[in-house]
Amino acid sequence: MTDIQQPTLPRTPGPEMAALERFYTDVTWTGAIEPNGMGPGSPAMTARGRGVHSRLHDGLWIVGDYRQDQFLTDGTFVLTWRLHWVTGWDTDAGQYRATLNDNYGHADVMHGRIDGDRLIYATPEERPVRLRLTWDLTDPAAPVWTNEVCLGGDRWQLVESYRMRPAAADTATGG
Repeated sequence: MTDIQQPTLPRTPGPEMAALERFYTDVTWTGAIEPNGMGPGSPAMTARGRGVHSRLHDGLWIVGDYRQDQFLTDGTFVLTWRLHWVTGWDTDAGQYRATLNDNYGHADVMHGRIDGDRLIYATPEERPVRLRLTWDLTDPAAPVWTNEVCLGGDRWQLVESYRMRPAAADTATGG
């Protein structure tokens, strides 16, 4: 496979995008951030957030905008994190790809795959610090999103995990 884009006519969404759709409904979430999850010495935290999605270029790409408020376990507000995510099927590469940009100044490209009821994205293997994001719809009534990190090729470690709910079911979490 090559990352060189060949000139083509505009494409239309295929079965790969139909398979991806179910992972990107508008949601709210609550959950926990592990101690050291936001860097060495960072405390355990709780978080609540919201994700809203739209479609771009006639459905070839899914755009997600996310906002998450993080708190110490005693309820003290720490920060608000925001992320812009664009994902879809890269026909030339033959795989799901995503780009991300957040309010910490991070920008990255991730490669993804669907494994049954799980959608898994990871940063490239050659990176010294890798991220893996998983949307798990095994229990449709209680979908879970996790963020893991791998440092220097070691084992994956949990950073944070959240239970998601359809956004219409919980309007108390501001956006």
